[in-house]
Amino acid sequence: MRPNVVTDPMVGVTELRRLFDQARRAVVFTGAGISTESGIPDFRSPNGIWSKTTPIYFQEFMASEEARRETWRRKIVIDRDMENAEPNRGHLAVAHLVRRGLVSAVITQNVDGLHQKAGVPDHQVIELHGNGTYASCLGCGKRFELGPIKEAFHRDETLPICDACGGIVKGATIAFGQAMPVLPMRRAREEALACDLVIAIGSSLVVHPAAGFTLMAKRNGARFVILNREPTEQDAAADLVLNLEIGPTLGPAVGVN
Repeated sequence: MRPNVVTDPMVGVTELRRLFDQARRAVVFTGAGISTESGIPDFRSPNGIWSKTTPIYFQEFMASEEARRETWRRKIVIDRDMENAEPNRGHLAVAHLVRRGLVSAVITQNVDGLHQKAGVPDHQVIELHGNGTYASCLGCGKRFELGPIKEAFHRDETLPICDACGGIVKGATIAFGQAMPVLPMRRAREEALACDLVIAIGSSLVVHPAAGFTLMAKRNGARFVILNREPTEQDAAADLVLNLEIGPTLGPAVGVN
């Protein structure tokens, strides 16, 4: 095993505490692994939904009413896991670091809104793949709550249309083939270049361009830590790799029970 890989929980907690004590401005980068401890499946895992279904690309969604209906059918199924999920010890530990003023931003690939639910202010959560807890108009950007949309869809598969501009309404996540959001990408870059510590939590670090921000921070001089149950493609670049459970490691490291 490489010397930078830790599998002993006590050593992992001690090392994290040391790095947090030495940091002045940290950034947290999170992936699906932090939310699996809240009961939300990792949809990209070998048994996840994307291994069992063909993705509906954004261009197809825009061009076909049936593709839009199928997208909403899938969303209703996926959302059953998110609707009752609560932040776990990992989310609460990240929120604690934000409140302490150590973490300036949480860059996340997740769409479940659990960082905000744990207490991280909206303006400090950078959602690279959007947010699955509401919908928005692709024309004017108006926000729509999901309840009325799902109720109408359950009745007769009515597709949502914007009442302000008549545009297509879609869940506010980034679909396959859809352009990455400009402002969150810009903000993530700024935060990556401003931090002296970046900690990737629960991400396999294979989905780009999102996964590039950790290496960007490292190349700019930040220390780079990975906390993930399994090895990742960026382990060799990290200063410290913790192959440990997330909540039980991060919680004690920051004093969150």
